[in-house]
Amino acid sequence: MQESSKVSETRASPPSGRLYPESKIEIRGPLSRYYDLIMDMATFGYYTRFIKKVVSWMDIQENDQIVDLGSGTGRNTCLMADYLKNNGKIVGLDIGEEMIAQFRKKCRSRHNVRVLKQRIDEPFELPESFDKALLCFVLHGFPFEVQKTILNNCFEALHTDGHLFVVDYSEFSIESLPWFQRILFKLGECPYAFEFVERDLKKLLAEHGFTVEDETRFFRGMVRCLRAAKSPSSLPGPGKL
Repeated sequence: MQESSKVSETRASPPSGRLYPESKIEIRGPLSRYYDLIMDMATFGYYTRFIKKVVSWMDIQENDQIVDLGSGTGRNTCLMADYLKNNGKIVGLDIGEEMIAQFRKKCRSRHNVRVLKQRIDEPFELPESFDKALLCFVLHGFPFEVQKTILNNCFEALHTDGHLFVVDYSEFSIESLPWFQRILFKLGECPYAFEFVERDLKKLLAEHGFTVEDETRFFRGMVRCLRAAKSPSSLPGPGKL
C-alpha cells in the first residue's frame, strides 16, 4: 500500500525463523493467504458472524482510537472501522509479512486505518495512546511469561480510562469436551493453548492493572470475550512483567 492510503509499515523486523516453534500463532505460507477462508469453512460460515457480534459488543464510538494487537489479515480491523467517523482511527500491529500484505489490501480504502510491523511479545512504546485495545485469539498462542508482557503492553498503550477486549478460549477441561471437539483442539492447537485454558485469565488481568467489567461467550462456552477496564491505581509491579 502506498503512503497515500495511510496504511504503512514500520519497526524493525523480527529475527529469521519462527519466534516460538511450538506455537501456531505465527501463520505463514498458503495458510496465511487463505486464513480467513479457512476459518469460515472450519466453522461452517459462523466465524464471520461471530466476529461481527464481538465488534458490535465492543460498543465502538465514532471517535475511538483503537489498537489491534496481532491484527492478522485486517478482517477484524475493517469491521471495527465501519463504526468510526471523524477522528476515529485504528492501528494494527503484526509481524507476518503475508498477513500485513493482506491487511494492506483489505484496508486500502480506509483513510483512518494503518498497520505497523511490530512485535507485541516484547516491551514497546507507541507514540500515541488509545481508548480500546483488542487481543483476538492472540494470548493463548504465547508462553505464560510472554502473555504477561503482552498485557503490560496493552496497559501502557491505553488511556487512563481505556478498555482492553480479550477474545480467546474460556477456562475448561479439555478431557470434558465432546470427543470431536477434543480431537479438533488437540490437532489444531499448540502446547501453550493447553496451558491457557487451565489458567484464571481474570486473575491474570487483575494482576496487570485491569478490572473485568463484562463477559460474553460463544461456541458453546468454549470462547469468551472479556471487557476489562484499565485501573489507574493498579499499575503492574516489576514482578508482574
